[in-house]
Amino acid sequence: MIGTWTARLPGGAESEELLVSFDRGRAMRVLVCPAWFDEANKLRRFTVEVMRRLDESGIDSFLPDLPGCNESLAPLDRQTIAGWREAMQAAADDFAATHVLAIRAGALVAPGGLPGWRYAAQSGPKQLRGMVRARTIAAREEGREETSEALMERGRGEGLVLAGWPLGAAFFAQFAEAEPDPSAGQQDIAQAALGGPGLWLRAEPDHDPAQAAALARIIAASPAGALAGEDGA
Repeated sequence: MIGTWTARLPGGAESEELLVSFDRGRAMRVLVCPAWFDEANKLRRFTVEVMRRLDESGIDSFLPDLPGCNESLAPLDRQTIAGWREAMQAAADDFAATHVLAIRAGALVAPGGLPGWRYAAQSGPKQLRGMVRARTIAAREEGREETSEALMERGRGEGLVLAGWPLGAAFFAQFAEAEPDPSAGQQDIAQAALGGPGLWLRAEPDHDPAQAAALARIIAASPAGALAGEDGA
């Protein structure tokens, strides 16, 4: 269930990253593109619980860490969104993924050629604005004055540390403009379909079994999911 995978980095380098997977060699194989930064912390258990329920429905799934995240030895400040897209495409190829489940900002790097689902997809500009705003509030509480405009300009020019994450200038500039690619084959799943507010809105990491069950149920009830369940029966 917990292992590693080899992510290819721009320039031909490689980075060994953590991988959570439920792999029984079944026909339907879902690549999970996780949420980013603080939202990743708040949604990690939820994400794995969704995968566990998919496993019970006869569906394989794979959750690869991105270079620079969690226990990665790759420096985060050297990563780019374009590089993360390449890494996720390589992961899809390595795991022979048939579908993709993108969670929040994970939709920004989801392989466009795969069918699947985008749960509460988040745009880059919206998440970045929230992170910048959190920094200005923290600075004000410490008696310092920082403006969003000045921080955005600095981020594009030299990079910026936001909530402890050092984002390089290239990543910051791409983040400020990144939007999920249009994809007719990827179904958008709104938070309302799961019931209750999103777990990323809570002050601390938490879990809601009912929401995890609801998301897994939507996936398993899709035509591809129903077929996978029949094959695994």
